[in-house]
Amino acid sequence: MNANEGFVSQTEHASLRAQKMTEDKRRGIAICGSTGSIGTQALDVIANNPEHFRVEVLTAGFNADLLIKQALLFKPNAVVIGDESKYEYVKETLWSHDIKTYAGAAALEQVVEMEDIDMVLTAMVGFAGLKPTLKAIAAGKQIALANKETLVVAGELVTKAASEKGVNIYPVDSEHSAIFQCLAGEFHNPIEKIYLTASGGPFRGKTRAELEGVTKAQALKHPNWEMGAKITIDSASLMNKGLEVIEAKWLFNLKPDQIDVIVHPQSIIHSIVQFTDGSMKAQMGLPDMKLPIQYALGYPNRLSSDFPRFNFMDYPSLTFEKPDTETFRNLALAFEAMDRGGNMPCILNAANEIAVAAFLKDEIKFLDIQCIIEASMEKASFVAHPSLDEYLETDSETRAIARELTKK
Repeated sequence: MNANEGFVSQTEHASLRAQKMTEDKRRGIAICGSTGSIGTQALDVIANNPEHFRVEVLTAGFNADLLIKQALLFKPNAVVIGDESKYEYVKETLWSHDIKTYAGAAALEQVVEMEDIDMVLTAMVGFAGLKPTLKAIAAGKQIALANKETLVVAGELVTKAASEKGVNIYPVDSEHSAIFQCLAGEFHNPIEKIYLTASGGPFRGKTRAELEGVTKAQALKHPNWEMGAKITIDSASLMNKGLEVIEAKWLFNLKPDQIDVIVHPQSIIHSIVQFTDGSMKAQMGLPDMKLPIQYALGYPNRLSSDFPRFNFMDYPSLTFEKPDTETFRNLALAFEAMDRGGNMPCILNAANEIAVAAFLKDEIKFLDIQCIIEASMEKASFVAHPSLDEYLETDSETRAIARELTKK
């Protein structure tokens, strides 16, 4: 059986399931990237709120064993394994449990269109999240966005498509969720400025000389958050904050000079909105990704939780610093890419993905990451008003350039 055979032909099964769904008022969730950090935490949220959510689709790239375990626990309608070599293994394991199995990138783009899905949580890492998100938007699905690269790479394209289809994009990143929460009841009031907070990562306060010899193990030790390897390295280099700056521009329809970054080592204030009258709103809480995940999945309702509560006495002092963009050049490069617009943020993202992967394989040094990104931004072809095909070409071209630079 072909990996995608029968995708649209399960008419009898679909009919029976549709009949059940008419009586089920829970929100049907598809999780793209269910085996990653955000995906596993989202499933914890769903498990704790069975009266509000049902799992319709789970997808994973390579982790077939965890995908199977999740599928057996949550009984989704379908799963997709990106690695087609693992298709038969997943299919054979899940076939007797009435869980449809598909494989490959094309199946991932199709599965988000399934009728019983109400919301798609895009928790894949990197550029790979763009096309499934666009497909989900085209199918009219609400989006819970944890894949910031989707808006970094093609923000204009994605937000335009969402507007045309009447689709809401609910941010899952803690900083953007904070801004979104601060805007509740304020959507008619213009924003003067937003402040995205940054922990500063494991190397806050270090000089370039001190960063010359840092190891992968050191870079993966984030002081406040438990995250996947790629985003943890991005946090250490401040690229994660740079990507969030570009994402914020598109999520909240802002100009570059309306976005600022402040380092807040305690990670209690997750971001701040300043309005035109000078008033400021901040969203606070302990650093726990389950809270913004739950807020996005359950919006507009705040669902009760047993998450740990913040105690002011545990944090008698909250401090703030200006980010060091000379030492951590990636943040400045992100602002530069946002200012230039066009496909430049796509170039920035592609070069970063290649450079981080090389660092995680011990092929380059930590400071080489920003050098490779800057050089790629100089070498890659600039397009002022790219189409989707041109974004795809830009991503491919930049990755080739960055790979060559990692060898030098």
